[in-house]
Amino acid sequence: MSVRRFWASASTLVLTAAAALGVAQPASANSVATGGYVALGDSYSSGVGAGSYLSDSGDCRRSTNAYPYLWAAANSPSSFTFVACSGATTSSVASTQLGALNSSTGLVSVTAGGNDVGFADVMQDCVLSSEATCLSSVGSAVSQVQNSLPSRLSSLYGSIKTRAPKAHVVVLGYPRFYKLSGSCVAGLSEKKRAAINDASDILNGVIAKQAANAGFTYSSVVDEFTGHELCSGDAWLHSVSVPVYNSYHPKAAGQSGGYLPAFRSAA
Repeated sequence: MSVRRFWASASTLVLTAAAALGVAQPASANSVATGGYVALGDSYSSGVGAGSYLSDSGDCRRSTNAYPYLWAAANSPSSFTFVACSGATTSSVASTQLGALNSSTGLVSVTAGGNDVGFADVMQDCVLSSEATCLSSVGSAVSQVQNSLPSRLSSLYGSIKTRAPKAHVVVLGYPRFYKLSGSCVAGLSEKKRAAINDASDILNGVIAKQAANAGFTYSSVVDEFTGHELCSGDAWLHSVSVPVYNSYHPKAAGQSGGYLPAFRSAA
């Protein structure tokens, strides 16, 4: 078994354990109605790639097709504060977004971690460079996921809990990008695709563990995106795209069919 396959298997065990460890239960409808909903995080929460961006969101690219906006429209919380932003890291979420939280906040969603480990650079290396360069870049990112990301997530989650002690917090993960042995006949090699998928599993495993440690609810989106990965023939993710910032982000269908159900089931 390769190192990457070993860690992918290990991450699956972590996800299973997190689900069984009694993470926080969904907030009651009353707590959200009285305390409101705050959406934190990076581009996967802001809705980059989904279009229909709010005019006042600038480069954060907050979309009316993003799962936080869709959930709020369907559930009418007493207040909705949408501060997720493209490019956000755990530290920038902590420094620029947590002001939206307060002691009465009822529900919080967050995605964070991919930008901390150089997600965009990894994908650039894998698209533009050799297989060896791609695998080396993925390996470097995995090392950061395992060694530095846990403490960063722990710090962020601790700050969220301090700012919003009564909130039900839902931490969402990231999709696998590729269907292996799928319909793509060009582009990345199968070995590159497998390495990227394995790294995503590892990242999700670390996020799930830290969410469980904080008493938060982790919600995977892997099942929702299964059958809709790149090379599936019905992808809910952009491949390399113009504008380039859409690349490897969910389309509107990925937000409504992938992230929204995953969040709704946990919220």
